[in-house]
Amino acid sequence: MSTLLKAIARVRSEVCELHAELTRYELVVWTAGNVSGRIPGHDLMVIKPSGVSYDNLTPELMVVTDLYGTPVRGINTGSAGTVDWGNPDLSPSSDTAAHAYVYRHMPEVGGVVHTHSTYATAWAARGEEIPCVLTMMGDEFGGPIPVGPFALIGDDSIGQGIVETLKNSNSPAVLMQNHGPFTIGKSARDAVKAAVMCEEVARTVHISRQLGEPLPIDQAKIESLYDRYQNVYGR
Repeated sequence: MSTLLKAIARVRSEVCELHAELTRYELVVWTAGNVSGRIPGHDLMVIKPSGVSYDNLTPELMVVTDLYGTPVRGINTGSAGTVDWGNPDLSPSSDTAAHAYVYRHMPEVGGVVHTHSTYATAWAARGEEIPCVLTMMGDEFGGPIPVGPFALIGDDSIGQGIVETLKNSNSPAVLMQNHGPFTIGKSARDAVKAAVMCEEVARTVHISRQLGEPLPIDQAKIESLYDRYQNVYGR
């Protein structure tokens, strides 16, 4: 098996397994939400098929596309000819264009996740960023979780909003207005972690505001928390 085919198989398996984390942490319902992963060194990505139940997902059902969201049903391996895979009847997720746009314009990103997790989506419905009032947020997000512009599904407008919002932010998460959270990471697993943490802080800050006004954290302390967690903690 060629190096590329091995990489595709590995990412399909990883992306499939990571979808179970979305259900485990109750970030999705029915068939909504998706995880994607970049194929390292190639202009290819793997994403969940549209409309398939989480319980029925297998690595073989994960759809491979180029970085414009066009399904790639096989790879020419030279002497071995073209290797085909997957189910040609399956379409990639309806959010594929957004994921693909992010990969094209943020080469450091290796994974993208979209959910409609309850608390984060509630903040998105209000078009309100989540303020950085927890040390956990300083660690993980380096500041508030920002809000991206309203955009319709169907083209790469959502992807444009994600990139424009996050390109000058430490946050790996963005709340797309009236839609829900999208998260990015160096890997698909990192993006899933960001989605889990985004929902956790959205819930906690919401509950805090029911009790009173949360206390802000000084910006210098936020920067110190972020630098330590990202560059020292766990190294």
